[in-house]
Amino acid sequence: MDDLQYGTRDKRGNWAPHRRAEPAPIWHRPFNAKKVVAWIPEFFWPWNTFHLATALIWVNLLIPSWQSLASFSLLNYLWLYGLNAAGIFLFYGFFELRYYIQRKQQNRFKYNPKFPSDAPSDVFWFQSQNIDNFARSFFVTIPLWTVVEIVMLWVYANSWAVWLPWTTNWLYLSFLVLIAPAVHEIYFFFLHRAIHWPPLYKWVHSVHHNSINPSPWSSLSMHPVEGLLYHAEAWLHLLIPSNPVCAYFTLHGAGFGAVNGHLGFEIFEITDKVNLDSHSYVHYLHHKYFEVNYGGDGLVPLDKLFGTWHDGSKEADEAMKARFRKKKEKMRGRQEGRSDPASGMPAE
Repeated sequence: MDDLQYGTRDKRGNWAPHRRAEPAPIWHRPFNAKKVVAWIPEFFWPWNTFHLATALIWVNLLIPSWQSLASFSLLNYLWLYGLNAAGIFLFYGFFELRYYIQRKQQNRFKYNPKFPSDAPSDVFWFQSQNIDNFARSFFVTIPLWTVVEIVMLWVYANSWAVWLPWTTNWLYLSFLVLIAPAVHEIYFFFLHRAIHWPPLYKWVHSVHHNSINPSPWSSLSMHPVEGLLYHAEAWLHLLIPSNPVCAYFTLHGAGFGAVNGHLGFEIFEITDKVNLDSHSYVHYLHHKYFEVNYGGDGLVPLDKLFGTWHDGSKEADEAMKARFRKKKEKMRGRQEGRSDPASGMPAE
């Protein structure tokens, strides 16, 4: 495929799609029923279908017996960690191997033309983004993901959360699954805004943002505080009548789904005739500009509501720069006010 038929490259080789990023069609005004109907398969396939499939496999085939989960066990924890680590290694590793190591499609449809392995940096362990991101994922974040998981299973196994069976509550539980991606965007948006507060950004979130040019292993490269809070979204199901499958759908939407915003490519050429839309562009812009697109890719348009949406256009660039200038002027005014020698009087 010729990526220049679908986008443009600037002087530095950065690729951007022709089409602007947009919130989900359900929010478009005037409402367009045809667009919504055309979007529905995209909502389900392939990403949410994958997360639901893994949730069903984990609950029905892979997790330890509910009897053993009623008490904490190191063996159970290690088993669950092994499942999560193996799943991430295979899933993320497919994209890493094929598109970053073998480079099967070179940098076609790649937002940043450079590959992390070609750019050593002192901000990473061993000056390698790949080693740093891989180590943080498998030895920090996935262990904390597993802590969230085993606590969740322990609560269910002890009947301390309302566990509804699918046979009699299939409609309600299906509704929970249907709205889970939207709930995730809301949860992620407010958590993300919180850890961009300067003190938390400096000590917590900056670890993740070291990867300005993200790749699959960047997805779960987090500070321990962020890694725990990010996956703790699954505990919301313990507060309402739900089911372990629904809880796992949320957990895997966070864990496996984190890769979506960090794939670095707009389109993957799976075969000569089959392509996969990564849904990465909105979050890539967040890594590029830092203070835009705190939520997901627009399923719930909170960035639109709070004025931090960036759709990749020049107009969005100008709006972002104007917001930055206003922020700097406000900070400068505060500093001048504090330095004014007049007692209790702001600077003029």
